[in-house]
Amino acid sequence: MPRLFCLGLGYTALALARRLKAEGWQVGGTCREADKAAALRAAGIDAVVAPAEAEGPIAAATHLLASIPPDATGDPALALWGPAIARHPGLAWAGYLSTTGVYGDRDGGWVDETSALAPTGERGQRRALAEAAWVALLPAVPVHLFRLAGIYGPGRSALDTVRAGRAQRVVKRSQVFSRVHVDDIAQVLAASIARPRPGAVYNVCDDNPAPPDEVIAYACELLGVAPPPEVPFGQADLSDMARSFYADNKRVSNRLIKAELGVDLAYPDYRIGLRALLG
Repeated sequence: MPRLFCLGLGYTALALARRLKAEGWQVGGTCREADKAAALRAAGIDAVVAPAEAEGPIAAATHLLASIPPDATGDPALALWGPAIARHPGLAWAGYLSTTGVYGDRDGGWVDETSALAPTGERGQRRALAEAAWVALLPAVPVHLFRLAGIYGPGRSALDTVRAGRAQRVVKRSQVFSRVHVDDIAQVLAASIARPRPGAVYNVCDDNPAPPDEVIAYACELLGVAPPPEVPFGQADLSDMARSFYADNKRVSNRLIKAELGVDLAYPDYRIGLRALLG
């Protein structure tokens, strides 16, 4: 029986784990809190508390997904389990979840998987280094890189932001972001597992890069509430992290996941995605 083990059972990794579990896979992974691990085990996911309990499950896995973000010292998963992963003889597929932030700022222009990496901020630079560290495991480990756009889905969308009273319509001239529904990420990962190509890189995003203020306005329309007033970017009350996202302005192509993996996005734009979440 195929077994997926996730290094980091976060929001996105859990979407894949639950999808594959429903298809009859054994699924497991690491988390940091004992109570979360217990809750996941009760739901049929073999969660362990990292790092003490992970090497055995890694060795037993047929498929491996890494979703832990890098820190200032590098990729935590490779620091903890890199040797165990590198000497694993039976991995059919390994995936690393990265970000489209590795492309940096393109002044609203398009990027695809052949575009040079030019991260503008520290987080993007860390991701680029982590990608390189995972690729260095080839050919011993069948690594695939997935560059994710802004993730949204149940409990984590513009609808939730508006309901919580935290929505701002921040306007920055010509600014767009690419985004993707978490279920479509899981679909892409499953398609790659079915058609492995070690060394492959895929952008994972929907068809419609859009201004963030437009998304907030549409969420308000769906909820039947008045949208918050427009706020110029320079006057917006944003955390340093949130403000840093506006340093990059690009449109991300998803052509490859369609042409190579045969993916038909369930939520090809934010309007379809938000309507589904509301329903």
